[in-house]
Amino acid sequence: MKYKLLIILIYLIKFNTQAQLRESVIIKNDIFKVNYSEVLEQPVWLEYKVLCPNGKADRSGLNFYEVKGIHTSDDDDYSKNIWDKGHLAPAAAFNCNKETLRKTFSYLNSALQHKSLNRGVWNKLEEFERNLALFYEVRVRIEVLFEGDCKVLPSGATVPSSFIKIIKWGNREEKFLFPNSDTKKTKWQDYHVLK
Repeated sequence: MKYKLLIILIYLIKFNTQAQLRESVIIKNDIFKVNYSEVLEQPVWLEYKVLCPNGKADRSGLNFYEVKGIHTSDDDDYSKNIWDKGHLAPAAAFNCNKETLRKTFSYLNSALQHKSLNRGVWNKLEEFERNLALFYEVRVRIEVLFEGDCKVLPSGATVPSSFIKIIKWGNREEKFLFPNSDTKKTKWQDYHVLK
């Protein structure tokens, strides 16, 4: 009897916690502003300004961390699959010092991103942003899209379908649309959206 009551209590606590997950939580820190969905366990959009285009802080020893009071993805969502912990506000744009760099390792700043996209054309476009930031103030907005039948991992996080990246510098604005899939043998310029 006690065992059955314990099971019911655990179920009620779990159900109540899931019912309280928020569709949208807006958080701003000193390096980015993010709209995070606790339901999807993913960011919905994120904005930042490139701060350190040629910083040299060492990222060794840094690991992603959860933020108290916000239900985010975690290590289980990225384990034994093709999804990288894709920094939306890139670590390399904030490597002025170890503390600033560490702030990019929050799960609020991490999206389930296909490893080919994250390590390939997305990374190359981040390099382009940092090169621009040597001459301009560079502001970036990333929109994380969940269109169609998005996969929900056994761990609970929803895999985005695609990403929009809008880069602003000087009086220019350029937009890119990337599928969350294998992007080998392509260039970041291939994803430019013409106005």
